[in-house]
Amino acid sequence: MNKLYMAGLQMTPGIGTARLHQLLRFFGSAEQVWRADLKDLCLSRCLDEQTCHIFLEHREKLDIEQLAEAWERASIKLCSLEEPEYPALLTCSFRPPQVLFYRGTLPKHDKLIGIVGARRASVYGKNAAERLAHDVAAAGFWVISGAARGIDTAAHRGALAAGKTVAVLGCGVDVVYPPENAALLDEIARAGCVISEYAPGTQPHAAFFPARNRIISGMSRGVVVVEAAEKSGALITADFALEEGRDVFAVPGSIFSAASQGAHRLIKQGAKLVERAADILEEYGQTDGQRKPDMPDLTAAEQAVYDSLTYDTLLTVEEIVIKTGMLPSTAAYIVLQLELRGLVAEHAGQRYARAAKEGIR
Repeated sequence: MNKLYMAGLQMTPGIGTARLHQLLRFFGSAEQVWRADLKDLCLSRCLDEQTCHIFLEHREKLDIEQLAEAWERASIKLCSLEEPEYPALLTCSFRPPQVLFYRGTLPKHDKLIGIVGARRASVYGKNAAERLAHDVAAAGFWVISGAARGIDTAAHRGALAAGKTVAVLGCGVDVVYPPENAALLDEIARAGCVISEYAPGTQPHAAFFPARNRIISGMSRGVVVVEAAEKSGALITADFALEEGRDVFAVPGSIFSAASQGAHRLIKQGAKLVERAADILEEYGQTDGQRKPDMPDLTAAEQAVYDSLTYDTLLTVEEIVIKTGMLPSTAAYIVLQLELRGLVAEHAGQRYARAAKEGIR
């Protein structure tokens, strides 16, 4: 029951993590804070008078037990900082949330690697994130990211294909953001965990995402940055990781791309350059241990189409026709077959690139 009161306090406007810590130290428990009157709240000096009144109004309107029943019906669970199930590494971070709301199953170990990066990611960046996440997950680590467009989404998809993943949201765990990731978030909840410190129903807000990033770094042994501009949320996550003494890795990119500048700066500052999952796993005394898939058997025509594509450049069918000299109908048919086999991926505008398949060059 105490964690329900903790959740109610965490939902109060004006009571952030620091103030909540102070209140708990003064009153001894979340229930005691929740039941305190105006006089006791003011005497604690943890809150200013205006925030005391805001809290009392908030408490008056909130039926915490009724809310808990609604969360249970929606398969939303709570984990408080004082419970053994609370993510171990997060407890050691600076000002961890007193309560986590989540859907799915919390990891029972600390083998988590964060993979973050640009929302407006290139084909190269998304392929790199997906491949790294797949191989890290196949080695028994959970991949943690923020479920945003671009690199985050690619990382979650790669991890789901081989193991477990955690999505940390800057909104309620029952709110779908971005909208196109509805199915992905449901899949993560079934095969991993969707987490937030924000109460169910909370809509995304720009101010919430830096706080979300501290949970990603706080739960991770190390954070991998794949494509990040000089000022980006991914670099904020990396900064949090450095402050917490966690490992920071970075994937190099094109010197001509602004999206590579942040990752390259991290490398200059000492982040480990990552080309493959083994570069990450060796830091933890582990190898990927995965047999690389053999090059698939392709016909001469299929091989010609496959060779015309790369991991980092998008081509239309018309451009493939020019490079291979094939008839448009033949090229289109082969592209479809390669796509069905998972060797080629379609992107916006009916453009194609190789899919992130480790061991296939």
